[in-house]
Amino acid sequence: MDKISAEIFKGIAGEEITPPRARPARNSVDHWTSAVLLERAAYLRKLARLSDGSASETLREYPQHAAMLCFRSRSGEAEIHEKFADLFIILAGAATLVTGGAVCGARTIGPGETRGDSIEGGASQELRAGEVVYIPAGTPHQMLLSGDKTIAYFILKQQETAE
Repeated sequence: MDKISAEIFKGIAGEEITPPRARPARNSVDHWTSAVLLERAAYLRKLARLSDGSASETLREYPQHAAMLCFRSRSGEAEIHEKFADLFIILAGAATLVTGGAVCGARTIGPGETRGDSIEGGASQELRAGEVVYIPAGTPHQMLLSGDKTIAYFILKQQETAE
């Protein structure tokens, strides 16, 4: 978070929040411990409270993939990534993941990226801390939360082509 963002956040939230330091040096091996990821997820939780109930950050971009972290306290939109597969590693919390089927209210938000209101005819599975799920490129998916549930997860977005 840069100084301007920190000042804006302080003005909105009435408190100063600085993100934990975790970005490795440019030429080093990237390594994020579960403790560091959970600390960063706690920071994202604070940001999510000030927005729409979700916050994410890109930890590092690579030539063919990106490492990200996400916190949710509300359901997400239905998504389709034409050229990127998602690998989710659930760090904390629980949610229902719906995959497959058809995206209702589909709209293109950018090249190869579709969003929608919900998924019709998909398969549901419960996700909990410690679980891993792979979603191939071109597969509709949506993270659903109920009640006061929250979820924090690491995402590896891998470039691939849909079959």
